[in-house]
Amino acid sequence: MFRNIIIKSNCLKITKAFKCTISPKDTELPKVSGFAQAFEKFSEPTPPNTTPVSTPQKSFATLLRNSKFMDLGDPEGKIVVGKIFHIVDNDLYIDFGWKFHCVCPRPTQNSDRYIRGASVRLRIKELELSTKFLGSDKDLTILEADAVLLGLVDKK
Repeated sequence: MFRNIIIKSNCLKITKAFKCTISPKDTELPKVSGFAQAFEKFSEPTPPNTTPVSTPQKSFATLLRNSKFMDLGDPEGKIVVGKIFHIVDNDLYIDFGWKFHCVCPRPTQNSDRYIRGASVRLRIKELELSTKFLGSDKDLTILEADAVLLGLVDKK
């Protein structure tokens, strides 16, 4: 598209009394940038026979029912592996890949092995600690999960 315009504009510069002849030098196309190439490629309409075949739309309920999120089941009591990402005094902040992290006390036995980056096993109690405080009508969350620290993950 752009290349045709450039060649035509060169022909228009030649006086109308003479025929427009294109020399091999004129047919050498200028190097165009990646944006110009992409614009040229996608500005032309696509042929009607190359339109993708549309798949039938599924309802939200069907998508949710068949999602991996629903396959998780009830997380209460499940044992998961987490990683210690922060330590404050004797509190270990552990990320286990769910919505919120959990805070567990550092065990007294082998406490020097519970360092930042260590992998630990946890038993989930609740994924979100929320409750109604002081007669409030709405639940208030403290943005933490409740879990029990079971120990370090052995790397064998």
